[in-house]
Amino acid sequence: MINIQQAAQDIVWVGGSDRRLSLFENLFPLPNGVSYNSYVVLDEKTVLFDTADVSIADQYLENLEAALAGRTPDYLVILHMEPDHAALIRTVTERYPNLTLVGSMKTFCFLDQFFPGLAQNRLTVKEGDTLCSGKHTFHFVAAPMVHWPEVLFAYDDFTKSLFSADAFGTFGTVDGSIFADDHDFEKTYLDEARRYYANIVGKYGQQVQMVLKKAAGLDIANILPLHGPIWRKDLGWFLDKYQKWSTYTPETDDVLVVYASLYGHTASAAETFAAKLQAKSGRHVSVFDVSKTDVSYLISEVWRCRTVVLFSATYNNGIYPKMNDFIEDMGALFVQNRTFALAENGSWAPVAGKLMREKVSAFKNVTVLEDTFSFRSALHAGDMAKLDAFVDAVAKA
Repeated sequence: MINIQQAAQDIVWVGGSDRRLSLFENLFPLPNGVSYNSYVVLDEKTVLFDTADVSIADQYLENLEAALAGRTPDYLVILHMEPDHAALIRTVTERYPNLTLVGSMKTFCFLDQFFPGLAQNRLTVKEGDTLCSGKHTFHFVAAPMVHWPEVLFAYDDFTKSLFSADAFGTFGTVDGSIFADDHDFEKTYLDEARRYYANIVGKYGQQVQMVLKKAAGLDIANILPLHGPIWRKDLGWFLDKYQKWSTYTPETDDVLVVYASLYGHTASAAETFAAKLQAKSGRHVSVFDVSKTDVSYLISEVWRCRTVVLFSATYNNGIYPKMNDFIEDMGALFVQNRTFALAENGSWAPVAGKLMREKVSAFKNVTVLEDTFSFRSALHAGDMAKLDAFVDAVAKA
């Protein structure tokens, strides 16, 4: 069935939601699915912005045909060549062989890698170039590494709409209305928007900052991303989130506790610590099992919280593997501006604390509390004074 919605004057949303996909990029869990957004501008000339993933091909093509209502698209603007937005380019060009593809030089390099031999009219654009469709003039903004090197934004000076590619997107389907203000975004989407940002774009904070500075010079009334709902109200609230996330500024003063435990003894110590810290500091404390919780959720919590406390069992004379993977992921995403506290367990030779310290100390602009809380096998009454001192140190930090 056809599902198209008016996104702004002359701009029609022709996307769709995939509620069956369980892993984004075959990596990140999608408990609430994901949406793929595409937009058609109906002007003197017709402009299509991006396509969609092959998983919603039938829905997308049906929506596109309905929005065009017998017209033929003049341009297909490719803001992002990742397959979840570009998979249907060949299909669209076969249906509309006279349309012109618009993209950056790097876009067409990727296009030829994904679709070798695709013969199509092409218009190469760069930062500062424009495309006029009649009433609408689209100004192209280069957004390299947000989060691929070819990415473009497009600003429509008629509707003051920013087509933002993958920026300002979120995991989760679009249910009913395509507009963020028609939902309780903070309740329904914020955690998934943060998880999307931290894991997909997170390491490119510097590049996001450059794009935000460019966007600050534009009079933006609408943000049209390629995933998740469209923004037409309270843009400043969401832009502030991106400002914090891209500068690695903690979103809250909360404490994140992540533990790695074989038989429950390290888990028990982490739970005891969390209860004592909550009572001592009044700060909200979240506790996660690194073996049970997908690392993408842990990374999202790192972006949210100011302080990260790691409890790890020693395993094969090293860091417990799942904890080691989590720390490696933080490093790969350039986590910074956080306070870390470390705790270790080991029945005969606890070394996890020392090894974790070596890894997290290499992160940029982090504070690692001096004393590691160390215990043998299980937490006992004789450990409580030392645990209380550890709690005090984290509370003060």
